[in-house]
Amino acid sequence: MAQLNNMAKKAGTGTLTAKHFIEQLKRFQSDAELQKIQRYFKTGEGQYGAGDTFMGVKMGQLFSLAKEYGEMPVGEIEKLLESKIHEVRAGGVSIMDKASRNKKTTESRRKEFFDLYMKRHDRINNWDLVDLGCLHMTGSYLFDKPRQILYKLAKSKNTWERRTAILSTCYFIRQGEVDDTFKIAEILVNDKEDLVHKATGWMLRFAGDKDRKRLLHFLDTHAATMPRTLLRYAIEKLDKKQREHYMKLK
Repeated sequence: MAQLNNMAKKAGTGTLTAKHFIEQLKRFQSDAELQKIQRYFKTGEGQYGAGDTFMGVKMGQLFSLAKEYGEMPVGEIEKLLESKIHEVRAGGVSIMDKASRNKKTTESRRKEFFDLYMKRHDRINNWDLVDLGCLHMTGSYLFDKPRQILYKLAKSKNTWERRTAILSTCYFIRQGEVDDTFKIAEILVNDKEDLVHKATGWMLRFAGDKDRKRLLHFLDTHAATMPRTLLRYAIEKLDKKQREHYMKLK
């Protein structure tokens, strides 16, 4: 960690480039970590991580490094997203995520992040990249704006765009707004992809913390037909009797 801090101090405005970020990231490369990542992301043929190239860097190290590049020009961040290396793309999304959480970041800068994420969604090709971009950044930008883009994404043929749609409501839920979560969950309730099931169930569970009555109404309507994984995630915080009731409807 001391090594990371020393590198971070050297990251002045002249080094806020994609090339410099990648050079620093490579210093954390580990063959042992690479093996762990390849197992974790299931990179075999036909799996979600298939075709991805990994470097072998711990996410904690990547996130700490990303904090120091919050002022990187958006054009340079896009270069990171264009990389074939998964951790480099994760770095690009993490830079935007960390900076979007900084109260000093301007609205115009937040718009640049949002626009880049949406423009280059083709490079957001796994669940972890979606989660990095959507649990705060996309939702916080859209909070005081029209949200039609999320409904469009919810109907996309692309798995990751649909996951973006539901996870972007996470910020709304934190602010006490659950309407969009339940409406988008209605669109996704019979989705075919497991990672969309998990994300939808996760957000329903979270929304249920704010409005339990509405969650129960949603479950009364859909529990019998929704995918089992989605249902299990959604009911996780209910009491045992309620969980058993909804599972028996399957």
